Amino acid sequence: MEFPWRKNLYILWLGVFFCSSAYSISIPFIPLFLHNDLGVDSHLELWSGFAFGITFLASALIAPYWGSLADKYGRKPMLIRSGYSLAALYMLTFFIHNPYVFLVLRIFQGLLAGFVPASIALVATNTPEKHTGYALGIMATAGATGGIVGPLIGGVVSHWTSNRQAFLFSAVVVLVAALIATFFVREENYDRKAVRSSIRHDLKTAWSNRTFVTLLLLVGIGTFSVMILEPLITVYVLQLGADSDDASWQSGLIFSAVGIATLIAAPQWGRIGQKIGFVKVLIIGLVGGGVGNLLQFFIGNYAEFGVLRFVYGLFFAGVYPSLNAMIVQVTEADFRGRAFSLNQSSTQLATMLGPMIGGALGGWIPIRWVFVINGAMLIVCALMLLQKRRSIETPVAQASAASTLSP
Repeated sequence: MEFPWRKNLYILWLGVFFCSSAYSISIPFIPLFLHNDLGVDSHLELWSGFAFGITFLASALIAPYWGSLADKYGRKPMLIRSGYSLAALYMLTFFIHNPYVFLVLRIFQGLLAGFVPASIALVATNTPEKHTGYALGIMATAGATGGIVGPLIGGVVSHWTSNRQAFLFSAVVVLVAALIATFFVREENYDRKAVRSSIRHDLKTAWSNRTFVTLLLLVGIGTFSVMILEPLITVYVLQLGADSDDASWQSGLIFSAVGIATLIAAPQWGRIGQKIGFVKVLIIGLVGGGVGNLLQFFIGNYAEFGVLRFVYGLFFAGVYPSLNAMIVQVTEADFRGRAFSLNQSSTQLATMLGPMIGGALGGWIPIRWVFVINGAMLIVCALMLLQKRRSIETPVAQASAASTLSP
């Protein structure tokens, strides 16, 4: 009987959607939770930044270890481990009253995370090669959808109950993701008899694959380009003439515009990449995203800003599915759990550094110029990729041909 990869894909989509929603239900309200519930009055910005960043740092450092276990014991156990652990940690957060304990729980949330990268790795390794681009494009929409729905739910829950209750709600939602993984996800492609390698050996193996290293660098730059704007968009909306009383929901709509564009475009880019090659789609996505950022320098009001963010999202939606599909193509099947964990490390480091550097730049130069820097960075990456296109396309094509010929 043929492996039901489509059913697996849709089930994992639901799991990632619930996990991403759980995160965005409570995490955006961390500053309010610290101030209103944990009694942090002084240096609130510092506490908030540390509470955000320390989780991503912990996750980046531990990800290669979880990837090694995933290639040995399977990706499904990593889903189960991460899902139930995060549900328990969100639940514990509901009961705490000390900001230092909150930081400890945030560290553990980083150390025990991994539901999303394990889901992507499982889809990548259990989907037929000819459908990989489509499947990874579909998976890219799960996180985007959760990122849109989560803050809306979190805002309603926090308004009608409290920020503390939002963590309890997150616990229930991520528990649903864990239950989905436990009872409905299937996995075939892993070798339980394989000897688990050391992290040092994994890093050495990764470094010897120069195409893979280039892709990790592009993953980091792409994530950094998104996160550098994270602390600036609301401020920019105010500078564009939005009323301070309406700035929150208007900024939320603008944040959602990119997510909605990703929902629409990511599966299409996955299909297109399968036909014309993911390197071409990646270049188009980087150039489109770069030009979209550059144009945001010239806008005159927040409505134009929202429209341009949507158009930017339509192009940038092709970046992550292409990178994930190329990682599948240039790595061995028994290394892919570790490959996607290293991918997570790159993502998490960029997620930690982006808001810090973006906030610093926003206080040093006009925010308009941060969009210019961001856009120029993406276009330079596209030009460098175009220059090295043959050296990247050759191993990708060879790996794709080898997987097609293999029994």
